Amino acid sequence: MKTAGVLAAVLAAVTSAAAAGDPTMFRGDAAHSGRYDAAPRAFHRVKWTFPTGGRIVSSPVLHDGVVFFGGNDGNVYAVAAGDGRRIWKHATGGPVAATPAVDGGRVYVGSYDGRFYALDERSGATKWKFSTAGERHFEAKGLNGIQPRSQTVPDPFDLFLSSPAVAGGTVFFGSGDGNVYALDAQSGALRWKFATGDVVHASPAVAGGMVYVGSWDSWFYALDAATGQQRWRFHGGEDALMHNQVGFASSPTVVDGVVYTGCRDANVYALDAATGAEKWRFYNNASWVIASPAVADGKVFFATSDSALYHVLDAATGKPVLQQAGKAWMFSSPALAGDVVLIGAANGTLDARDRASGALLWQFRTDASKQNRGWILTADGAFNNALLFRSGWIEPTMAASDRMLDIGSILSSPLVANGTVYFGSTDGNLYAIE
Repeated sequence: MKTAGVLAAVLAAVTSAAAAGDPTMFRGDAAHSGRYDAAPRAFHRVKWTFPTGGRIVSSPVLHDGVVFFGGNDGNVYAVAAGDGRRIWKHATGGPVAATPAVDGGRVYVGSYDGRFYALDERSGATKWKFSTAGERHFEAKGLNGIQPRSQTVPDPFDLFLSSPAVAGGTVFFGSGDGNVYALDAQSGALRWKFATGDVVHASPAVAGGMVYVGSWDSWFYALDAATGQQRWRFHGGEDALMHNQVGFASSPTVVDGVVYTGCRDANVYALDAATGAEKWRFYNNASWVIASPAVADGKVFFATSDSALYHVLDAATGKPVLQQAGKAWMFSSPALAGDVVLIGAANGTLDARDRASGALLWQFRTDASKQNRGWILTADGAFNNALLFRSGWIEPTMAASDRMLDIGSILSSPLVANGTVYFGSTDGNLYAIE
């Protein structure tokens, strides 16, 4: 095993340069840049769809002409990028709501069964698996004002698992057991784990020998990638009454020595990567920021939940550059694809916007969204909240939250390669469109 000093040097070298080649991790690379090949400026056709047995919230990654993703039916899938032909699938014991990472001939991903898997890239065979202390949703009494306030309620919008990042022969991920883990990529042996105060479902970003990740405990952490030692932490908002404006579920991106991350306290933060000092924050009027920011050319791109807004900010100051209104909340993270920005929405639409002006270039809508069974959407494509949330008690609220995903929501973050856009939907399909 490498010493901590040697490993730190390897990690710094691996993560200091921009990622090249295929997008093999969530948001493309270990730093979560969110930048891809150029996307089409007009929609032409659905190239293929690949059906699974359950919802897809995982985002696809690509390596050597194969698309890898997880399904809430409990499977990890490998599909040919060209024609959607299944190459293999591997069954786990729970929903795979994380995005895989591909490195060194292996596919790494966690499952709600509380295990983290390393699979052979070509066959899907298990190389090793690691057991955490178990997965769970963020939960609290009186969550989001749900009645009865004396009952502990799992958060119905805690929809993702932490997606792994691989750097320097180590794989990093968070867990519902409250820990951030670092495992030897070859053997699965534990290198270190770091305990936070609550569920960690944000995906860690790795850059410059550091691991950056937020927790539902309202703290954002910077850890030494070699040792797991905390270098600094930053405190987000607190909400002791409803636990609504609290917790980091957005995954960070690291660009030019600055960490950008969203928070359920309705802020987007820009933090100094070396010290954790706050450079600026942008408040979104009580609307969560689950989507992970993308940063390029001095601008920050992100979207919000309840207010359904697409924002572009100045990366240096946090001042607004432009704002566009959407129809429904957006948990999907934006993909910067040439001069196009792609982002999915929970009403089953994928929006393609001009990167400079924010103007809508084209929109794709899933069949389930078009069918709109049960009138989940209003005529203009917004959620029919008056019908869905008729009561604040736990049973109808949880049922309504689940029904919202029946219209082919796009929570998956799009991937673009060779002019094709790949993304999953809660209708159970992985789409390839061009």
